[in-house]
Amino acid sequence: MSDGVERDAGARISSGAVSYELTGVVAVVRIDDGKANALTPELIGEVNAALDRAEREAHAVVVTGRPGRFSAGFDLAIMRQGGDATLGLTASGGELACRLFGFPRPVVLACTGHAIAMGAVLLCSGDVRLGADGDFKIGLNETANGMTLPVFALELARERLAPEHLTRATLMAEIYDPKGAVAAGFLDSVVAPDAIETAALATAARLAKIPSAAFAGSKLRLRGAVIDFVRRTLPEDMRRFARGE
Repeated sequence: MSDGVERDAGARISSGAVSYELTGVVAVVRIDDGKANALTPELIGEVNAALDRAEREAHAVVVTGRPGRFSAGFDLAIMRQGGDATLGLTASGGELACRLFGFPRPVVLACTGHAIAMGAVLLCSGDVRLGADGDFKIGLNETANGMTLPVFALELARERLAPEHLTRATLMAEIYDPKGAVAAGFLDSVVAPDAIETAALATAARLAKIPSAAFAGSKLRLRGAVIDFVRRTLPEDMRRFARGE
């Protein structure tokens, strides 16, 4: 009986828009919905399921998008509904960002193209962020669209963006090309589009050699206070979000 999940003879599993593949000790989580890689409850659930497996069997993780698109952020059709649907999606996105930010294995994000709004927030949650070179847009456009940035987005931006770009990237909603995104702090380096996955795998394989317990412990001490603050304030932040504050 089929369970709707595609499997092959190796270590690859595909379910919906997310696929998982174990390459040596590196787990590769690919997000490809064939469109803009917009975040929906289903897609977030699939990413979390892939991370569950990676936490059990991998020493490092690569999260990558489809060519030309890392993520366009939250699904606008759901965000426009308002009410519980919008709040639930926003909260689950915040939880995913926190999970990646505190993930006990090294996380390499391969930004394969555009990363806008929540897509750019996710970039702030990775340990190493590689970007494909090209005519791509990266940034937080929420305030330009009349939306107050949630606390989790601001706190992750504060942690990872260059201080001189923090106000420009958040309050002024500046959008960057990949090289500008390196200066701003959304990315660590830019590589050719056809080399990005190879570079991400090589980086993850190198980081996988760090003893897991030491990495996880140090990461928790480095980022635990921020994660605790975000999770503690998330319910009230969502209530304020619902009121348009």
